[in-house]
Amino acid sequence: MVKDLERVRQSSRFPETAPAANPVFFRTYSRRDVSVGRETWSQVCDRTIQGLIEIGKLTAQEAALIDRMQRQMKSLPSGRWLWVGGTTWISKPENFSGAYNCTSTNVLDWRAFGLMMDLAMMGCGTGAVLEPKYINQLPPILNRLIVTIQQGVGITPAHLRREHTEIKIEGNCVTLHVGDSRQGWIESYQTLLELSSDERFGGTVRLQVDLSDVRPTGEVLKGFGGVANPVKLPELYERCASILNKAVGRQLNSVECCLLIDEAAVVVVAGNVRRSAGMRQGSSDDAAFVNAKDNLWQQDENGNWRIDPERDALRMANHTRVFHHKPTLEECIAAVRKQYHSGEGAIQWAGEAIARANCDLLTTEVAKQEFLRAYNEGKVRQWLENNAPKMPEDEIEHRLGRYGLNPCGEILGSNFHCNLSEIHLNQIDPHNYKEQEEAFTAGALSVAALLNHKFVEEKYQKSRELDPIVGVSFTGLFDFFVTAFGIDWLRWWQAGRPATPSGIEFKRQEQEYLTRWKDIVHRVVWEYCDRHGIKRPNRCTTVQPSGTKSLLTGASSGWHSPFGLRWIRRITFAKNDPVALACLDYGYSVVPGQSDKDEQGNLLNDPFDERVREWLVEIPVEVAWVNLPEVEEIEVEKFSATTIFDFYMNVQKYWTTHNTSATILLTEAEVEPLGQKIYETIRDDEGYISSALLARFDAPFPRLPFERISREEYEQLRTKVLQRRKSDDFLQILSSHLKETRFPDTGPQDPACSALSCELQVRSEPIR
Repeated sequence: MVKDLERVRQSSRFPETAPAANPVFFRTYSRRDVSVGRETWSQVCDRTIQGLIEIGKLTAQEAALIDRMQRQMKSLPSGRWLWVGGTTWISKPENFSGAYNCTSTNVLDWRAFGLMMDLAMMGCGTGAVLEPKYINQLPPILNRLIVTIQQGVGITPAHLRREHTEIKIEGNCVTLHVGDSRQGWIESYQTLLELSSDERFGGTVRLQVDLSDVRPTGEVLKGFGGVANPVKLPELYERCASILNKAVGRQLNSVECCLLIDEAAVVVVAGNVRRSAGMRQGSSDDAAFVNAKDNLWQQDENGNWRIDPERDALRMANHTRVFHHKPTLEECIAAVRKQYHSGEGAIQWAGEAIARANCDLLTTEVAKQEFLRAYNEGKVRQWLENNAPKMPEDEIEHRLGRYGLNPCGEILGSNFHCNLSEIHLNQIDPHNYKEQEEAFTAGALSVAALLNHKFVEEKYQKSRELDPIVGVSFTGLFDFFVTAFGIDWLRWWQAGRPATPSGIEFKRQEQEYLTRWKDIVHRVVWEYCDRHGIKRPNRCTTVQPSGTKSLLTGASSGWHSPFGLRWIRRITFAKNDPVALACLDYGYSVVPGQSDKDEQGNLLNDPFDERVREWLVEIPVEVAWVNLPEVEEIEVEKFSATTIFDFYMNVQKYWTTHNTSATILLTEAEVEPLGQKIYETIRDDEGYISSALLARFDAPFPRLPFERISREEYEQLRTKVLQRRKSDDFLQILSSHLKETRFPDTGPQDPACSALSCELQVRSEPIR
């Protein structure tokens, strides 16, 4: 027995270069386990791989390869699959969506709002396309809603609770008995929206909401995992009614749609420590949408910041402007400047997105150029009709709508679900091509397996039949190339990646790796689909942000260069979470969260103050290649925006067939040069679709997710961690806290999309 326990512990130890791995793994991916309290890495592998074998009908050889690559942490399934894969819950068709990080929905009816709340409650990231051609199909608002909360949460005994929402109508009075289930919450939300446009009522609906059947905070959710927390549910009905009442007599505009979606997102994440993941796409000429977040934060004469309470929920999602014509130079520079000042207003060039999503028709570069020219001129439908004369109308519509984005923008499609896997390149030898092929093969098989899902919701199933898509991603690309090319590659970066003879050779070798990997993925996915009678996806590769899974191996996130050579990484927990308590005993320090303030708005400093609700665990981190000779001379954090953009576009051209999720940091002086570069790249059809831009900000700001530190600071912090550490066995420490506390498992806390952009954009204070 002792030997067995030691074997489990050994198999659950993460790389020495990944100091944040234990906190992140046990917070995010490890489920409750009767024998040891929480699953070990080995047990998570057992559960998730078995789940893939069953749904994917994998051969013994395929299963063995996935097993080996996952246990070696070279190829991992999606974060969602790490949490729910192989569980009884995910085997039920009504829960299939819970296996997917990435979704997008066209908002054209009330059902779309309900579906997105359903997706959010299952932990999916929600994209919403809110252009006029969709939202103009919504019914006009006819009725003013007067909402009263009749009964509060948690009154009814468990055995007497309704599971589904019941609706009682007497004249213009409606009573909602909200059901104690995911569907119960969704039904009540969607019903409220439907009442606003219901022609049966004479302009006013008196709505009484009975929440007595809803289970109280802290009760365990036995299927999905985690605990109930309806703390914000009572506010949902009144806040949504307020939004709808302002639109009586007309249709909703795009910003009101955003608010309704985001108010539901607030309810879903309330009381939990994970962030919301959302993308809202609006038309480039929709002024209300473009300016929706302007002056969201306001500062008084004393320097205190407050957020506009009526628009607070807009923080739940990123906003992207869809351009169906190539933007002008002035539009590109203005968009970059707006993002520099607000972090919002990204451009998406829909033409390139739709061209990539129709690559099965565009088999030559000439055909793609003709397609893009037709798109920019507003003649793309004619192009499709001429070049595919037998194509059904519903497929034409679908193909022309494949510019929907998931929350971090790495997947393209229409009304889609997309499964992801991730190759950890920092774990792989750049000169071992067999190992690379095995890792990318395993990643390709793990995403292809979920193509066997058949969705209950008709629009999502129809989309999958027309356009099955998967996304194989990687993380640690920068680390991989440092290992492959050494200090000279870093010096080339510091010089701006110029087109010198050595620079041209570096770029050629980058392209060679990227192209080889892409070819492996498509070959494996297509061979799998052919054997199983599944339509081949026409695009299979992407780069996700990977702000969380990268921490399991200490990889630089996605394709990005690291934040610096050394930094403090802060990870969010609920106060007194047993994993956070284990972090304390493991030697890490804890500070209150950004939202924990005193009556005057000052940040609290004592993590054990009774007013504190959230903890940030602080972990000193350094890159794995920090001991490379002369590396201290390389100022990674000062690489220019145009240098980073050059590397990003190399990945976009030679690896990615969807889109590459990107966060490019820039200074004010770089606004115009970067705007010029984006304009030229779109103008010349070089593959640009969309990227996130944020101000590079070196001013001190408290308790950010990342804080760059010097070598001396790192060594001092690391020494203190080791001095405080009570044991090197994190699992043993955690097990003791699980026995001592009744604090429930808070469930999955990994957002569907987590990266520098997501974490900085949801901070509780503005940059400037």
